[in-house]
Amino acid sequence: RSSWLLLAPLLTPPIPVITAPPCSLCPEGAHRFQWIRNVVPEFGISSSHVRVLSSPAEFYELLKVQIKAAKQRVVMASLYLGTGLLEQELVDCLEETLEKSLQAKGSPDLRVSILLDYTRGSRGRKNSRTMLIPLLQRFPKQVRVSLFHTPNLRGLLRLLIPERFNETIGLQHIKVYLFDDNVILSGANLSDLYFTNRQDRYVLLRDSPEIADFFMELVDAIGDVSLQLQQDDTVQMMEGMEHPYQGDKVAYCKIANRRVMEVINSARTRQELLHAKTFHSSQPGSSLLSQQGSQASGSLKPEPDTWIYPLIQMKPFGIQIDEMVTETLLTEAERDARVYLTTGYFNLTQAYMDLILGTRAEYRILLASPEVNGFFGAKGVAGAIPAAYVYIEHQFYSEVCYLQQQERVQLQEYSRAGWTFHAKGLWLYLAGSDLPCLTLIGSPNFGYRSVHRDLEAQVAIVTENKALQQQLHQEQEQLYLSSGVVSTSTFEQPNRYVKLWVKLVTPLIKNFF
Repeated sequence: RSSWLLLAPLLTPPIPVITAPPCSLCPEGAHRFQWIRNVVPEFGISSSHVRVLSSPAEFYELLKVQIKAAKQRVVMASLYLGTGLLEQELVDCLEETLEKSLQAKGSPDLRVSILLDYTRGSRGRKNSRTMLIPLLQRFPKQVRVSLFHTPNLRGLLRLLIPERFNETIGLQHIKVYLFDDNVILSGANLSDLYFTNRQDRYVLLRDSPEIADFFMELVDAIGDVSLQLQQDDTVQMMEGMEHPYQGDKVAYCKIANRRVMEVINSARTRQELLHAKTFHSSQPGSSLLSQQGSQASGSLKPEPDTWIYPLIQMKPFGIQIDEMVTETLLTEAERDARVYLTTGYFNLTQAYMDLILGTRAEYRILLASPEVNGFFGAKGVAGAIPAAYVYIEHQFYSEVCYLQQQERVQLQEYSRAGWTFHAKGLWLYLAGSDLPCLTLIGSPNFGYRSVHRDLEAQVAIVTENKALQQQLHQEQEQLYLSSGVVSTSTFEQPNRYVKLWVKLVTPLIKNFF
């Protein structure tokens, strides 16, 4: 199937398609994933601005350093903010930085915008809201806290579902941490586990103002259609905005779609204009002259060798960009290409499973063993969730064996004493290459929830730079080193026994976790 056919559903409402052939003079013309820029903005940067982190502790320390150094903006989007000492330290860093900004001459420049999920952020007496209210009270003009509430949790459903389970209907799941012109993309939440012993992925994009602007505008757009936290712990919608669960659902989703697509399309237009100005000037040699002029003033940027594509998935609002691009990547992966795909929760959509089982590339799929699943040892019904994942995994593995694809499609389970596993993403190695040229990193788990229920964002990073490819390769190797290959004997172990009631219930509830 052609990339263009798979991307066709994205083009209604129509997004202008770039029909011009790739310019041989442009750095963009050098890579085969240029088709992605037909639906999302393309940001060309130097690989020297990209840093791959490897541990929760490194992630946490970087968050604190970046908060303390911020001068203009701090934007943090997460599922929730935890309530422990490490999270309090982050809030204290924010307070300290805001205080410094307040004491600076003139009006304070620093703005802090935090986007969380309403249901998860409101759980319990001490929660994300109570952690952030002191900031709102002390810096009311500089701090904004938005709580996204899915439009699908409403009416009788909202009244009947218990607090612990209401988040199964849909969540704000994006994880983006932005400080001035630096952006951290991750799957990690703002909670002590994610700062200590819960393995995830993290990429820092330094000095990337256009990318930072895009994600700030995206978080602002979602924030505008979310409930606004007040100083007295109440919430209210912005004036004139449709309410997510009390108002008209269709009208609300239409407004949200328009706000988010405006961000995507305007950024895409800006990047196309920048591209045309830089590489397609009508004056021969003007591009070179402008570069020489920049060099003279000491502001010449390195030529881009790495391209960032933001992929957004918000099915409740009718936005399916990430799903379509991911399906295209899986479809186009050629024979002898290798795809390393990892997810903290193995519950692939039928479409992703069909593509993995029906295409030609080799797959190495990394998932959590039951002991490192985040739900392992949970009380009540939640405690059975790891067994449900084992059942789903066994079904998929049986299908692989039935099709005699064990050599081409391999499952591996992450196992590390005292740790849980939450890493998600994809690395693509082209045929004959020992290094990946593309990775996907962000919040989606490739499951039903990510595609249909939650708000998700990740980026495709395409790079020609060998040093960055090596960084990405080492990240992949490090994760897969802590894993064992799944075989038939895996499911014969006593700890893989799945009770009959779990087998019966899993098909009914698998779309909720």
